[in-house]
Amino acid sequence: MAVEYLLGNVATFADAARTLAVELPLQSGPVRRAERRFYDTFDGRLYAAGLSFASSDGRLVLLNGDTEVAWAHMANGGDRLLVRDLPPGALRDALAAVVDVRALLPLVEVRTRTRALAVLDDEQKTVVRAIVEELSVVRPGRRPRPLEPRLKLVPVRGYDKALGRVQHALEQQIGLRRATCPLLDEAVIASGATPGGTSSKVDIELTPQQRGDVAASVVLRRLLAVIEANLPGALGDVDAEFLHDLRVAIRRTRAVQRELRRVFPPTELAHFRAEFRWLQRATGTARDLDVYVLEFDDFRLQLPDAVRSDLDPLLTVLQQRRAGARRAMLRALRSERACSLLRDWEQFLLGIESGAGSGGPDADRSIGDLAGGRIAKVYRRMVHMGRAIDADSPPDAYHEIRKQGKELRYLLELFGALYPAEVVKPMTKVLKSFQDVLGRHQDREVQATMLRSLSDAVAAQPNGAAGLMAMGRLIERLEEQAAAARDEFAESFAAFSSGGQRRLVRDTFR
Repeated sequence: MAVEYLLGNVATFADAARTLAVELPLQSGPVRRAERRFYDTFDGRLYAAGLSFASSDGRLVLLNGDTEVAWAHMANGGDRLLVRDLPPGALRDALAAVVDVRALLPLVEVRTRTRALAVLDDEQKTVVRAIVEELSVVRPGRRPRPLEPRLKLVPVRGYDKALGRVQHALEQQIGLRRATCPLLDEAVIASGATPGGTSSKVDIELTPQQRGDVAASVVLRRLLAVIEANLPGALGDVDAEFLHDLRVAIRRTRAVQRELRRVFPPTELAHFRAEFRWLQRATGTARDLDVYVLEFDDFRLQLPDAVRSDLDPLLTVLQQRRAGARRAMLRALRSERACSLLRDWEQFLLGIESGAGSGGPDADRSIGDLAGGRIAKVYRRMVHMGRAIDADSPPDAYHEIRKQGKELRYLLELFGALYPAEVVKPMTKVLKSFQDVLGRHQDREVQATMLRSLSDAVAAQPNGAAGLMAMGRLIERLEEQAAAARDEFAESFAAFSSGGQRRLVRDTFR
């Protein structure tokens, strides 16, 4: 594993080899220059996977440290890259496995100078490889900002003792200090960005004894931050995950408003609940159509090869509807109503946390008691609802229990850290499995209904008759899958509502 040192006041890039040669037998290579633009997703998926991705001189490369994982030729990386825009091959496949549908966005643009050095033994064999590296951050309209030069040691297999001697010489004789921050991370920070991107997770530390109104407000302010962080990307249609994460934060916000409503003043809360319901509805159609367009290839795969292209008229209609839904959504999100909602909601929450506002009847109860009570109540409600579902139950019955499942999952995600992990983790796992079954049922029902609603629009397209025939076959497949999910309901519900699970809920959440 490479070890990096800061040259500091000991040497510059230009005289590093000469300075180091005083204590170490070196062979020096030529100076090489390069310019690279590094990319990552908004939420830092490559960073989390220990990878980096860069474009340079018409070449795109995926790196694990300094090792190339995959590469491809492409004229210009541009300001946004989607996996589907890349040429088919190893690079596209490797990136897709990590970033999925997220766009790769410019992270930092750098200029580098490097010089390779070889530390030699008495027989003139290379025992340690080293690289002197200097990086400058490119800043549009301003001079590049150089970072402190570094020396990177790269071990050579079989020469561990030599590596140790070189490290000792660098640290004790020459006086170099080890770098604690990777060079690329330092460049990202210097550019004003954040290594690792912007997370949409809600990692809030709460204590069971906290006042319910304060704890709820802290969580809700974090959710508001997620909404605001994802809003520009959703407006700009950068990738579909911006709108998805924004809507998840809205749904979580509404869940907290419902489940912990008694910690808030009722009149003010009623206003905000109505406004967040409007915001969720204003973004719903665009998100649904995002999913249909993104997953259209899955629709095609439901049909035989010979008729898959017959679905093209349906894709055209979906894209047209998506464009219209986005226009309506943009009007809503850019409206004074939306801006006022987010601004007023923040002020309301800050007032709760400061104690300036009057709370609801449960404001001073501990969050441990409040959240635990709500988790237990929603769980019992789901068990009651599930027991009433049988083979003749209408689709709405499955939909209603699925909505309660989302409510329970949000409570566990936001407040589960207040309770024993050995209870929360397996409960969440069982809940997710149950939700998967309910989700497949609901999705297929909704998709089949959506397809029927588009029949006239598809028929009006070129090759519309063939499109209708293909849609009919697709609807049959979707209905078969919905029926299969219904058949799985009993087994998944049995695991969710088992006697052992009920006892754990009863003993943990009160």
